[in-house]
Amino acid sequence: MTRYADIPKPIRSGIVVLDPDTGTGTPQRIIVLQFNPDTLERSVSPQSAGDGGDAGGGGTGSGDRNEALRLKGPAQETWKFTAEIDATDQFEIAAPDGIHPQLATLEMLVQPTTAQLRAASRLSQKGAIEISPIEMPLTLFTWGSKRVMPVRLTELSVNESAFDVNLNPIRASLSIGMKILTVSDLPAGHRGADLYMAHLAQKERLAAAARGGSLGALGLGGGLGAAANASASIRRG
Repeated sequence: MTRYADIPKPIRSGIVVLDPDTGTGTPQRIIVLQFNPDTLERSVSPQSAGDGGDAGGGGTGSGDRNEALRLKGPAQETWKFTAEIDATDQFEIAAPDGIHPQLATLEMLVQPTTAQLRAASRLSQKGAIEISPIEMPLTLFTWGSKRVMPVRLTELSVNESAFDVNLNPIRASLSIGMKILTVSDLPAGHRGADLYMAHLAQKERLAAAARGGSLGALGLGGGLGAAANASASIRRG
């Protein structure tokens, strides 16, 4: 008989909803994705101080040259992926409502609760001049132990593709988009800001572990000075 006991169980990606007001960040809900997405689309955009480009010297922008290498803050990073939910792949779990509960759980990440809406309505009826926007719990996206980051969902598109006899959805794919929240997005001392700093520190450790290359591999065996002199000679010629 073939034994599979030694095969490690794959780690699942998922979402953790935290109460940011508690010192330990107590999880309010943990959402484990049924299947890990096959692909991740990530976009990282630097917050450059010199986004306007250079001024003069043949450039087309009007930015300050002194700002060309300066950053205003952490890069803005977005993630996109497709998650699959399939009740037929979990026969051992009763699903009288199909995958309605799983879909509702994800949708509530971008919805205020009825209690919050009623509270806002009561304040409005009492004549409150200004009602603060409803604050949602802190949401973390986890992709293994090396990627745990605070996020805000920016996109949730649901494609339901199969239903049971009561028209409960039993299979769906979800396009999920999220923005990584940085210290530029969160107030100082916020639990999410601390978690972002831990995420950034993890990137620094991984970058430090990468093997460095050599100038020779780039065809610059003579050094950068030699390359600059050769370029100057070409311009004079």
